[in-house]
Amino acid sequence: MVRSRRFPALTRTTARPEGGGRAMGGEHAAPYRQWPLLVVCAGVLIGVLVTIAQFRAGTLIIGASMLGGAALRWCLPSVGMLAVRSRFTDLVTYAVLGAAIVLLAMMAQPEPWLRLPFLEDIVHFVVGR
Repeated sequence: MVRSRRFPALTRTTARPEGGGRAMGGEHAAPYRQWPLLVVCAGVLIGVLVTIAQFRAGTLIIGASMLGGAALRWCLPSVGMLAVRSRFTDLVTYAVLGAAIVLLAMMAQPEPWLRLPFLEDIVHFVVGR
């Protein structure tokens, strides 16, 4: 009997996300099979630790780690537990969060590296000065 690759009309369990298989074969230990998730989590942890000493550098590392997660999700066919939803949703989520964190880190005070005048106008409008 040949099983269809199409999803059934009525599902009884949660379907595994696309790319949610093991990143490496079952002959390897669990940490090796989940290396994409561990790389992203390690980058975020390093960013949090660096943030204690240097806010801007730490938040840039965190944002870069999220962007790296988006790149891994886009390039690799199987990323283990880094795959939470569909490939498109994961890619957009990681990329938007990473880009937002990087942009906010670049706009952090004092001496921002990036100035967006329309944001200052919004703040002045909301505060009322």
